[in-house]
Amino acid sequence: MMRIRLAREGDAQGIAYVHTESWKTTYRGIVPDDVLDHLTTESRLSQWEQQLQSSEKDQILIVAEDQDGKIVGFACGGKEREALPYDGELYAIYLLHSYQKSGIGRQLVKQVVHHLKTCQMRSMIIWALEQNPACRFYEKLGGIPVDTKWVRVGNIDLAEVAYGWSDLTSFHHSLVQMIGILSKSEPH
Repeated sequence: MMRIRLAREGDAQGIAYVHTESWKTTYRGIVPDDVLDHLTTESRLSQWEQQLQSSEKDQILIVAEDQDGKIVGFACGGKEREALPYDGELYAIYLLHSYQKSGIGRQLVKQVVHHLKTCQMRSMIIWALEQNPACRFYEKLGGIPVDTKWVRVGNIDLAEVAYGWSDLTSFHHSLVQMIGILSKSEPH
C-alpha cells in the first residue's frame, strides 16, 4: 500500500536519495556521465533540509512512501518562477525507477495541483529536459509544450521544455478520473 503525505522534518535524507537515484536512472545518456557519477545523497541533502524548513505558504512538498515507510518518490510545487503567463509550477517530481509507471506519479501531481488550486492558482507549468522520458508522462496528462530554454548541465547545453496546463480545475478533475479508473482496473 502506497501512502502520499506532506513531507516533514526528517524526510530530507529520503528525498535526497530519491532525487539523486532518479537522476542517475533517468538522465544516463542525456546528462554527462561525470555529472551523474558525482551525484550523492549528501550533495542534495542541504537543499532538501532547507526546503523542509521553508515557510512559504504557497509551496508544497509531498512524498510517496511504500508499506515499510521508505520514501520512494516526491513532488514539489508553488508559484511559477519564470514570469510565464502561468500562476503555478510543478517544480519537481521524482520516483525511484522501480516505482515508475505504477500510478504514483499521477497521485503526486494530483496533490500538487490540489494545493496550487487552494492557493488560488489557475494554471501550471513544469520544466523538463527535452530528452527526458517523463515528457511523454506530461503529454499523457494533457501538458502542452509552451516554451523552451537552454540549460547548462556539466559541460553541455541541453534544451528544456515547459509543459503547460491552462486550467487547473479541469486538469485536477481529469486526474481524479484517471486515478479512479486506474484503481478500479487494478486486481484486488
